[in-house]
Amino acid sequence: MAKFKQDKEQERKQCVCIVQIKRMKDLEKEKDALWSGLEILEKTRLWYLQRLEENRARQDSIEAQSGVCCSLEGTAEARSCLLRSLIQRVNGSLGSVMSEPNVTSGSIPSLPEAVADSDLRWHNTVLTREVSDKNRRISMLELEKDALLEQLDELQTH
Repeated sequence: MAKFKQDKEQERKQCVCIVQIKRMKDLEKEKDALWSGLEILEKTRLWYLQRLEENRARQDSIEAQSGVCCSLEGTAEARSCLLRSLIQRVNGSLGSVMSEPNVTSGSIPSLPEAVADSDLRWHNTVLTREVSDKNRRISMLELEKDALLEQLDELQTH
């Protein structure tokens, strides 16, 4: 009976050791992922700074053309919308990682939830673009209306 208890105790210790080794391996993988994430974040930070500089330069260029009405071409506008969408997605993902209190304890959202979230973000981006297009169209129509009213006033005064 004593031999049986010794065998059971040794088996329990081995199980504990195996669990500890597995946990250590998991922690090592997590550490590697965190270091990799830090490297990516640094590259991302530099990328964001470069985009901010480009944005600032484009704003300065538009301001330098004071009095000239400029509208983005379709491809540049589509690129800008796509870039905003991707940046919002990255920002949202980073924000959810940082605000998730139990990320390491397995409370990561399921794949269907992540897909639904991604679909909602994309749908929001598409709707935002449609609203922007409609607002731009309204602005153009208002400019045309103002021009027509000026022509009408001129015709009435002659």
